[in-house]
Amino acid sequence: MAAQLVNLVFDSALPRDLAGFWEGLFSWDAPFQPAFRSEAGPKRGKNRLHLDLASRSPGHQAELVDRALSLGARHVDIGQGPPEEKRVPWVVLADPEGNEFCVLEPREQYEGSGALASVVIDALDPERLARFWAAALGREIGVREKTIVGLRPPEGRGPWVEFLATKAEKRRKNRLRFEIAPRRGKSRAAEVRRLRELGATGQGPASQGAVAMVDPEGNEFSVLTPR
Repeated sequence: MAAQLVNLVFDSALPRDLAGFWEGLFSWDAPFQPAFRSEAGPKRGKNRLHLDLASRSPGHQAELVDRALSLGARHVDIGQGPPEEKRVPWVVLADPEGNEFCVLEPREQYEGSGALASVVIDALDPERLARFWAAALGREIGVREKTIVGLRPPEGRGPWVEFLATKAEKRRKNRLRFEIAPRRGKSRAAEVRRLRELGATGQGPASQGAVAMVDPEGNEFSVLTPR
């Protein structure tokens, strides 16, 4: 039995302020919730997880970008070039704490996703990591391309989970990470054993109702008690 994705955790120096930014930017309609947790250290380097926001039209995309900038976001260049050159149709921004996110141009793939198109994870081996999370969450691979593998949302509604090829090794704890939980009536201990069989490893003992683990590429996540 697959686990369910419960929370997307943001480590934050000022969690209340960061939550206010994201609440002001768009209505969070994903089946999992954002959770902003206090973390003293500053952000270092590019995040391995980032969000892609969906847009309905070019005008709506421009509106989202303007709203983000007015709330404290800024343009960042992660290789796509400066915004005035328009080398790519999406817009790359960073929130007030430097967490990268993209405002996408309209794409047919995300018509059923809602406001959040996708959670994107950098991966040395996108196929391998996608297979792990597909089994962990009970999702199907819906896109398989040279540089990206995507997991289709359940019943076609909600955000995708996508794995984007990178050559950069993971060097530090992720500031964004998943919290998952067994389905109701299932055992957390049994779920932890199942995830280990799939390729996860334990990172620490249970604490505050969660077991800390890492996926096959070292991305941290937690297993909560059944919901």
